[in-house]
Amino acid sequence: MATVEITLLQKQHYLSVRSGSGVAVATDWCVGKSPRERKREVLNSDHGILGLCVNTGCTRAEVKDWHSRFSRDQHPLLLRRSPGVWSGLTALGMLVLVQWAGSCWAMTLNSVALRPVPDAPLREEDEDTRVLHRHKRNWVWNQFFVLEEYTGDDPLYVGKLHSDVDKGEGRIKYVLNGEGATTIFTIDENTGDIHATKRLDREEQAYYTLRAQARDRATNLPVEPESEFVIKVQDINDNEPRFPDGPYQAQVPEMSPVGTSVVEVKATDADDPTYGNSARVVYSILEGQPYFSVEPKTGIVRTALPNMDREARDQYLLVIQAKDMGGQMGGLSGTTSVTVTLTDVNDNPPRFSRKSYQFSVPESLPVASVVAKIKALDADVGPNAEMEYRIIEGDGLGVFRVEPDKDTQEGVITLLKGLDFETKSSYTLKIEASNKHMDPRFRAQGPFSDTAMVRLVVENVDEPPVFAASISRMVVSEAAKVGTIIGTVSATDPDSTNSPIRYSIDRNTDLERFFNIEAASGVISTAKPLDREMNAVHNITILAIESLDPSQVGKGITLITVMDVNDNAPVFAIEYETFLCESAGPGQVIETVSAVDKDEPPSGHRFFFSLTAEAAGNHNFTLRDNKDNTASILTKRGGFHRREQPLYHLPVLIVDSGSPSLSSTNTLSIRVCECDSDGAPQACGNEAFPLTAGLSTGALTAILACIMTLLVLVLLIVTVRRRKKEPLIVDDERDVRENIVRYDDEGGGEEDTEAFDMAALRHLNATRESKTRRDVTPDMPAVPTLYHTRPPPYKMAPDNGVFREFIWERLKEADVDPSAPPYDSLQTYAFEGNGSAAQSLSSLESLSTDSEHNYDFLSDWGPRFKKLADLYGHGEASNVFSS
Repeated sequence: MATVEITLLQKQHYLSVRSGSGVAVATDWCVGKSPRERKREVLNSDHGILGLCVNTGCTRAEVKDWHSRFSRDQHPLLLRRSPGVWSGLTALGMLVLVQWAGSCWAMTLNSVALRPVPDAPLREEDEDTRVLHRHKRNWVWNQFFVLEEYTGDDPLYVGKLHSDVDKGEGRIKYVLNGEGATTIFTIDENTGDIHATKRLDREEQAYYTLRAQARDRATNLPVEPESEFVIKVQDINDNEPRFPDGPYQAQVPEMSPVGTSVVEVKATDADDPTYGNSARVVYSILEGQPYFSVEPKTGIVRTALPNMDREARDQYLLVIQAKDMGGQMGGLSGTTSVTVTLTDVNDNPPRFSRKSYQFSVPESLPVASVVAKIKALDADVGPNAEMEYRIIEGDGLGVFRVEPDKDTQEGVITLLKGLDFETKSSYTLKIEASNKHMDPRFRAQGPFSDTAMVRLVVENVDEPPVFAASISRMVVSEAAKVGTIIGTVSATDPDSTNSPIRYSIDRNTDLERFFNIEAASGVISTAKPLDREMNAVHNITILAIESLDPSQVGKGITLITVMDVNDNAPVFAIEYETFLCESAGPGQVIETVSAVDKDEPPSGHRFFFSLTAEAAGNHNFTLRDNKDNTASILTKRGGFHRREQPLYHLPVLIVDSGSPSLSSTNTLSIRVCECDSDGAPQACGNEAFPLTAGLSTGALTAILACIMTLLVLVLLIVTVRRRKKEPLIVDDERDVRENIVRYDDEGGGEEDTEAFDMAALRHLNATRESKTRRDVTPDMPAVPTLYHTRPPPYKMAPDNGVFREFIWERLKEADVDPSAPPYDSLQTYAFEGNGSAAQSLSSLESLSTDSEHNYDFLSDWGPRFKKLADLYGHGEASNVFSS
């Protein structure tokens, strides 16, 4: 570690440090101060190093309260007491505070000569000056600072390395190693001068640690141990402040007091904050005054004016400047924008645009319908503009209701009760609108509510007739005869016209037309016999129609209840199948029977059971009425045998309790069976009775085997029949033409509905009579007219009259022959798109076209085609169809 040799000259009151490059001097800044003042005195150097002068005695001196950004590894300082000499270990640029004999000395070690000092004791040479000298000196060099952003053309001189071993004889060379050696920093191996060859940027690297060594030029062996030193890059103000989080968005409530904090902006400066004012930032506002201000040191933006109203202006754009060098002239600056939005507070009451409203309401408006909408305006927004409406006065209380629409904040007036123009033709309401959320800070500004008068005029509507009762209830006996009057319905016209009313039944509610109603009186009567057991209640709709305006129809519901009469006799509840064991003895109950009745007497059913008069004296069975609408069947004897009589029929008489009472005779069949020991029937009559447990396994197996055999036989027969081929039918005796069936015969189109019999051939002479084709309905009355009224599509030479006559005869024969197949008839087809560009080759198609074909181009083909051109060209040949 390098040691600084410091000489204290007490008499002259200054502190000197001897070095090869000069003496650094610091004055006595503690002169005239008391010991307590000297103890608490603090010195703030340009480098930001804080030192505290302590311990007024002269035995020791200390430096304390280092700046927070320095560590002891980077800036160690140790002062030790020796007779008359202070030695300190320090880094570059450190402030040293020394106290000696009651005097405090301060010095900034910017350019202090450093010498390695051995641990040998120091000796005093001059008692007056008290200067101590070291006998052995080795390395001597400067501590170095390099100014950043150097732009000169020549390499920048940094400093000089020197060793005491170097006597200037040229046998010592200096070697530099470490960060940036040979690339950034170079050393003259002869003189030890260090230069920087590149421009340095402190923001990229603040210091460089290097190692210096002196070597013997001849042997290349080190003559001094390698020593480490630091080159520190000296900062300049080359970076402007920047806002890393800008631009800013901020909000502040409207009507905020002066000084309300809005947002804090923060600017950073890449320069060294420990050196001068390069990184000391001061904030100011360029745009946004006088509404806002900014604190110079903290960057907190605050409101500068009171009562800023959002409804007047809701947004402000601020420009904030950050300037280094403490805001002094020459400092660099940066700006950012701050958009401040005023948020809403409830500082505006609702107001109706008018003090009175009038609406018309039809009296036919259904209950719960919207009558009208009114709206109070509020300059606030969001929850602060939410409204509440209520009716505070008026004759419409209980008839109308007002409630807010959550989306539009309108007051919606709805109908609570039905309106009647004839009863009341208008209503008046006083409606109040108020804010739902109140801000107590602005309550003193006045009531946050407003009122308006609403007049509702009821419009007269031609209403349909109204029944006296919306639901009428009537009763009728099911025994009522046709035409029996059941009751009367009544409806009136609520309008002042009092139109006559006609009544009718909506037949959709009386499909079987059981009832009639008189159109004028509304009297309802039966139209058919009624049966309560089929329909106990009839729900029919009565229509009341105004005679003057049939479109006005009123509807009423009439419930007609059919009263029961005793018109159904009781019968067995189920169809009983009774079994009697051959081993049964006398008095044994073999069956218990019950009865049902479709009628429903008011007091409930009561049935009486007995045997008919014919069966009362039988010797086999008897009946006992249990008095609970059931009866028991008992045997009178034993010894029944199914081989003697397998089946008995016992007639039972059932009588109801109606008025008049009805009765019916029901026959109970009793089958004699052979039973097992438990009394379960095994065989009844001449047939086996199936066991309750089902068929045995053997019986089921046999049945399934039979079914499978039948299925196999059926499948075999079907397979054989499908493989058997039908023999060809050959009948040489018959004409083959009669057995040909044409499936592609399309005839004359849609009108051709008859097939052609190819066997019905006719002689040529028989075809000359004028007959009509069956496959085509003729469009013209006669064939000659058709052909004489149209120009021929082709021409023939004049000397071919024989051929012309022959073709003409054949053409007429084919055209009038009803038996000729329509091989060349016009067909009617559905349109399937455009076909070929070539024309149809059909002769009939050629005749039916309205335009002639142009065959004149055949003459251009030469003599070989002259005959063909004469036949089909437009020469002067005579018409083949001319008479």
